[in-house]
Amino acid sequence: MFKVTPNPPDTNPASPHEPNSIKLNEAAEHALDFHAPSTADIKATPRTVSTLFTVDPQATSESLMVYLVETLASVDVMVHQLVDHLDGGSRHALLGISNSVMLAEITANRVLDQIDPPE
Repeated sequence: MFKVTPNPPDTNPASPHEPNSIKLNEAAEHALDFHAPSTADIKATPRTVSTLFTVDPQATSESLMVYLVETLASVDVMVHQLVDHLDGGSRHALLGISNSVMLAEITANRVLDQIDPPE
């Protein structure tokens, strides 16, 4: 049997639902340029310190590191509880996050040892 349609069929690269997709793309780029700041604009904007969440400036490095270690340990426990409910790629991704948390916790503990060496 002879096949009338070429394989793959000849198609027009422009969408059949949009009569002039080039003009639509230009309009979209213009809108993005108008509403979204450029990288140069972002870098030229001076950084302001956010006061929404602040850490007590009088807190010692040791107390901040202890808080960091405890927070990382809590995150590790939460991640391991979630891992038990997952399979496949999601489980592997969560275990990767757990390893990152563990490495951060080890690093923070090393800093604590340098601040106040164990006896």
